[in-house]
Amino acid sequence: MKEEIIIAGFGGQGVLSMGKILAYSGLMEGKEVTWMPAYGPEQRGGTANVTVIVSDEKISSPILSKYDAAIILNQPSLEKFESKVKPGGVLIYDGYGIINPPTRKDIHIYRIDAMDAANEMNNAKAFNMIVLGGLLKIAPIVTLENVIKGLKKTLPERHHHLIPMNEEAIKRGMELIKEV
Repeated sequence: MKEEIIIAGFGGQGVLSMGKILAYSGLMEGKEVTWMPAYGPEQRGGTANVTVIVSDEKISSPILSKYDAAIILNQPSLEKFESKVKPGGVLIYDGYGIINPPTRKDIHIYRIDAMDAANEMNNAKAFNMIVLGGLLKIAPIVTLENVIKGLKKTLPERHHHLIPMNEEAIKRGMELIKEV
C-alpha cells in the first residue's frame, strides 16, 4: 500500500494540520510517512498545500508530480492540481470554495460540503476534520483510532478537550462525501 496525496487550499483552512494529522496517524500504524508543506509568504489567506505519502514500504522521494488523491479546497488549487491526479485516482473538493467544478472523466470525483457542515456544527475549525473524514471514507489509509492518536500528538495539550468534537467532525465527513 502506498498513497500519495496532495491537500491544497488557502492558508488558514487547516491544510497543513490536516496533512500533519494524516502523517502522524500513519506513523501510529507503523507505516512509512513523508509530510512536505508548501505555502506562500502570506500563509493565512495565501495558497498552501501539503504532500503526504503513507506507505508500507520505504519512500524513495517526497517530491511528486502526480498524485493518487487530491483534496482541493479552493479554485486556484483545483486549476493547479486537477491535471496532476493519476488516471483512476481520486479528487475530493469542497463545494464552498469551487466555482468551476472538476471536469476530468478518468478520475473519481467526490464533493464534500464541509464548510456548510462546519457551519451547522457552529465550528469553522471543524472544517478540515470533516474533509479528512471524507478522505478516510474513500481511501481508508489509516484507522479512525490512529487519527485520534495523531490528534493527541499534533494538538497542544490545552486543546485536547476538542478531540471529541474533532472525532465527531471526522465521522460527519464520512457521512457527507458523495461521488459526483
